[in-house]
Amino acid sequence: MSLQRPQRIDFSPINDRPKLKLPNDARVALWVCPNIEHYEYLPDPVRIRDPWPRMPHPDVLGYGLKDYGNRVGLWRMFDVMDHFNVRCTTSLNLSVYEHYPEIMEACESRGWDTLCHGIYNTQYLWGLDEGDERAIIQECVETYRRLTGRQLPGWFSPAASHTLNTPDLVAEAGIKYYADWFHDDQPMPMNVRQGRLLTVPYSMELNDAVMHNRAQEADDFEVMVRDYFDTIYAEGAAQPRIMCLALHPYMMGQPHRIGYLEKALDYILSHSGVWQATGEQIADWYYAEMWDQMSAHLHTGGDDER
Repeated sequence: MSLQRPQRIDFSPINDRPKLKLPNDARVALWVCPNIEHYEYLPDPVRIRDPWPRMPHPDVLGYGLKDYGNRVGLWRMFDVMDHFNVRCTTSLNLSVYEHYPEIMEACESRGWDTLCHGIYNTQYLWGLDEGDERAIIQECVETYRRLTGRQLPGWFSPAASHTLNTPDLVAEAGIKYYADWFHDDQPMPMNVRQGRLLTVPYSMELNDAVMHNRAQEADDFEVMVRDYFDTIYAEGAAQPRIMCLALHPYMMGQPHRIGYLEKALDYILSHSGVWQATGEQIADWYYAEMWDQMSAHLHTGGDDER
């Protein structure tokens, strides 16, 4: 059977891989990922998807909900994360730091990691040619360096709007980890044209916005988090796993939902053998401890191309 190239991630069953040896022999690495986003009130026209279906009039209902997250919901979320001493990874539209320096100061003072989510969450990568997409990714790298003095560590395309070229362009820009793929319970090396790139699995299952679109509420979210954790915690004794909590301040930061986030975190963090880490910490650990071993496994019989 012929396969379309490039094959981004070689196949390997999770029960037939080298065992992950997480720091302190943890069973589960938990990364908590608040999506701190900026949705333009009157976005420029985009190619494929209308960000505000209620246009051409300003979509006050849609915009107002998203704006609530930055004005109120995020600050509730800061309090919860501070209480549990959770160092988060922000899925960050970089325009947030430009428009709202108070948010940048709050994230930077806590040492939160950055998973770049583009500039605005109303400007997508779908349909871009390679040159235009490269320019946007480079703009993000340069903007983050101007604002923080650091290299951008991670990438998650705005609104998950990646293209066939995105992994190659992200690696080319010197970004070390990538979260557009939700394919596994562990990080995996990704095949790119040059350099190297690691996927750190994000989640669309433990994701408050997706949950809301399924007509589920925050109490359902807490049950899902507990059940998910119980399964991978048991499995993690033999083969450790990565767990991502994908949150949105305009969703889980609401007064009637925030308590369920507290309960979920309290449950997970009450267990021993949980490494609460950032995306960058997971990536750095994997590059140092697992990259060579997994690459050798994939290229000596572990890369069944089914």
